[in-house]
Amino acid sequence: MREAMFEFGRDLKRLFGGDADFKGAWREGLTGGDTSLLELLDVRLLANEARSADVVAGRIGARDRGARLLEAAVVWRELARRGGDATALRKGAAQAEAAAKAFEADRRQDALAAARCEQAMLAVMGADLFGDEGLVAAASATLARTPTNQRTALCGALMAGLDGRLALAENDIERALSAITAFEAPLRALAAAKRVKGGSARLQLADQRAARIDLILACAERLKDRNLAELAVSEAKTAAAVLDPDFEPLAWARLEGLRGSALVLLGELDGELSRITEGVETLFAAVEVLTPDHSPMDWARAGAALGAALQALGEASTSERAFEQAVSAYDRATQVLKAQPALALRAVVANNRALCLARCAELTADLAVLDAAELAFKAELSAAPGARDPASWAVAQMNLARLYEARVEITGRDDGRLARAGAALAAAFDVFSELGLRSLTDLAAQGLQRLKQGHPA
Repeated sequence: MREAMFEFGRDLKRLFGGDADFKGAWREGLTGGDTSLLELLDVRLLANEARSADVVAGRIGARDRGARLLEAAVVWRELARRGGDATALRKGAAQAEAAAKAFEADRRQDALAAARCEQAMLAVMGADLFGDEGLVAAASATLARTPTNQRTALCGALMAGLDGRLALAENDIERALSAITAFEAPLRALAAAKRVKGGSARLQLADQRAARIDLILACAERLKDRNLAELAVSEAKTAAAVLDPDFEPLAWARLEGLRGSALVLLGELDGELSRITEGVETLFAAVEVLTPDHSPMDWARAGAALGAALQALGEASTSERAFEQAVSAYDRATQVLKAQPALALRAVVANNRALCLARCAELTADLAVLDAAELAFKAELSAAPGARDPASWAVAQMNLARLYEARVEITGRDDGRLARAGAALAAAFDVFSELGLRSLTDLAAQGLQRLKQGHPA
């Protein structure tokens, strides 16, 4: 079925002249080098495409070897984004670096700028997947090497996104808001390029629009600003409207997912249950176009966002059913995420799942829910010793601590669980700090602070 869709897509491009990017690309592999068709590949076919691109780039006498290396880096990056695979990420980074060296030797400044953009995107993806925020600084340094007069629209958009991300990490909201504005000119330039280049440029524009919406949402949440939340809803709707979910399912689902999350935030800020429900329904629609075989990480990200929306619905309505549905959504996401235990999203999902179980127990005063959750986390700790997989071990410790807290909150009695919670959080904090996982270190630190404030004794 998918192979037929590829052939149909390629036939259309032949009929209408094809993309400008496509005409110079390699002609091997299922997509024939057309990166706009990568969205239709499942991870198995995408892995084959990456290997095919490597073969072309490594061939003796390959025409424009730098361009072939850069094309291979793009495919490896997409494979890493979809599968959360560190090996694919490293291969993409190696190919992008080799492409940059080739372009630098040939003094091709435009191509060199594109290679540096690719290096930066791979670094940011590493930060997103594995929680290593040091990679964000590395990406900024890479982009800064391109002289101002040679920076492309993509370079400008990436620099705006990185500046906003670093500003949020430093709690500099004014700078983050300036970064949102800094996106505007590069996005206009990318939109103009889309009209000339077609599919691949359209997806590149959608990706950078999503990055801007992510930043707007983060600022809206920090500031509790409904105008920013409304802006995120509007921009996500506009960006998704120009995409076809049949041929660009991943980009469309990401933008619709952002719109759903923005609607949920808007509902929380306004205290409107109907708006939160609308956000949940939007996220359900986004999840529907995805499958774990096609893109495991996109499916898991969408499931995690749906779980968070259902969790917000549960808090707003004090509905036990909403929390149960949130747990189910998190469980589905975990089925994919457990294959890559070092993924930062796995820790967030496990943390939110523990919170939902605790809230279910609080609403029903059913300690059996907590008993079952505690047993599950203890089993996970036994199955994954700290020395073999320290990140997963620390995540389980952190979430076990939250369940200990919930039991004390429900019963009003401390039978030593608060001390165990503190020890578990401290151990998790140490592991995350040693591994350099900043976002997870912050989660553990927040737990320790909450424990100290809630139970000063």
